[in-house]
Amino acid sequence: MRTRVLSLSLAILAQVMLPACGGADGGVEPTTLTLEELAPGDGGYWNGADGSGEFVSQSAHFHNGYNTEFQSWDGFAYSNRTDTTTPGYENQYSAIPGAGASASTVYAVGLMGMGAAPASITFDVPTEVRSVAVTNTTYAYLSMKDGDAFAKKFGGADGSEPDWFKLTITGIRADDSTTTPLDVYLADFRADDATADVLVDTWVTADLAAFGAVTALTFSLSSSDNGDFGMNTPGYFALDDLTVVLPAAE
Repeated sequence: MRTRVLSLSLAILAQVMLPACGGADGGVEPTTLTLEELAPGDGGYWNGADGSGEFVSQSAHFHNGYNTEFQSWDGFAYSNRTDTTTPGYENQYSAIPGAGASASTVYAVGLMGMGAAPASITFDVPTEVRSVAVTNTTYAYLSMKDGDAFAKKFGGADGSEPDWFKLTITGIRADDSTTTPLDVYLADFRADDATADVLVDTWVTADLAAFGAVTALTFSLSSSDNGDFGMNTPGYFALDDLTVVLPAAE
C-alpha cells in the first residue's frame, strides 16, 4: 500500500510563498510578530482559562473564547509544546514541526470549535498585512495520517480517496468589506498522482500582501471528512510569524 504522507513540495510552496518586498512602504519596514514575548506558563500553553478573552502581540489581538462550564476553548491559544508523536485530544497544543516558525519557541494554536465562529485577529487601526506562517497541529496531522475514533485516515484504506483539509484566511477592511479569501491546503490528496499528495508537516508562509490594510483577519477550516455534526477532522491549525506594516507612531 502506498504511503501518501509527504512534506509540502517546493512546487506547492511556491503558490503561497511571499515574494520579496521592498520600496512599497516608503521606507517603513515590515514587522514580524513572532509571539516570543508571550509566556505559556508551566503547562506549556495558555488557552484563555483566565477569562481575558484574548492575548495581544503589539497591535494584534488574538481572540479567544473560554467555556468555564466545560473547560473548553476556541479561537486562539498559544503554546511552546513540542510533542510530535502523541495522537489525540490530550495533545491539542502541539504543532507538528515540533517548534515555532524559524525554529522559534512560542506559536499560536487556532481552533474552530463546533458551531463556533472562525478564529480571528483584530488590529487597533487598519494595518497592512504581508504574510503569516501556518501548519498542522500534531492532533490534526496524526488524525489525518492514521485516522482515529472520529475521523478517517486521509486517502482511505487504499490511499486513493481525494481527501483535503483547508485553511481559509480572509481580511476585513475598515468599511467591513472583505478581501478575496486565500485558501491554504494543510492536506491535499486530490491528485491522481500519489507523489503529489500533501500532508503538511512544515511551516508554510502564506502571502497576504494582496489583502492590503485590514482591521481583522479571520481563519476558518473545512474538510472533505464530515458527518452529521460537522467536520470530523480535528479543527485545529498552528500560526506564527504574522508579518505586518505597523502604522507610524503619531
